[in-house]
Amino acid sequence: MQHTFSRTQLLLGEAAMKTLQASRVAVFGVGGVGGYVVEALVRSGIGALDIVDDDRVCPTNLNRQIIALHSTVGQYKVDVAEARIRDINPHCRVTKHQQFYLPENADAIDLSPFDYVVDCIDTVTAKLELIRRCHALGVPIISCMGAANKMDATAFRVTDITKTKMDPLAKVIRRKLRQLRIPRLKCVWSEEEPLQPLTPAENSPEEETGLHAKRRSIPASNAFVPATAGLITGGEVVKDLLRKAGTYRLTT
Repeated sequence: MQHTFSRTQLLLGEAAMKTLQASRVAVFGVGGVGGYVVEALVRSGIGALDIVDDDRVCPTNLNRQIIALHSTVGQYKVDVAEARIRDINPHCRVTKHQQFYLPENADAIDLSPFDYVVDCIDTVTAKLELIRRCHALGVPIISCMGAANKMDATAFRVTDITKTKMDPLAKVIRRKLRQLRIPRLKCVWSEEEPLQPLTPAENSPEEETGLHAKRRSIPASNAFVPATAGLITGGEVVKDLLRKAGTYRLTT
């Protein structure tokens, strides 16, 4: 009998689908990259998703974020993402955390129940706190580096943080992790050298009250580079969960 994940099961097998259905994954940041991570995970059959974000959808999100539509502008991203998840797979258990994740409020989210954590945060302090806590708990984490100011969607790589280059965010995180004595971090990064925006961008009223208010400048972006990073990341999470359970179908 045909069902939502029939085509996926043909590729992965029934045991793999049961592994994914039993998995709980947290995605921190559901914007340009994180929204596509969520999309890949829910369409792969992940049984439980926690989504963490404090932003609202604003007009400048429309060029690249899968949850951004004229009909969703002004709504909280976690609310829009939850509705989309449930519309794709009503059986997926969704937990929303409407917060801007920082060291001072990190205790509000217990990371220990997660089978995997996805870091799509774009501020250094928050990324480091999440990575540090996952490392201490032994919770698998994959971290997305910079996807802004890029044009080459084929330049993404999946490696340990120690092997990154060209990525300014990865350079900072790499240095900080050495100081924290955290030797490894799986990450998705681009070896493309970032471009300089042609003109400076001004914050919109919506962005002044959200994540971008904590940045010095607004980065340039497009429809396809963040999406590629998100889909690659989601795919890595699925494969890692299956590898750990011994249900990953090896290919040659």
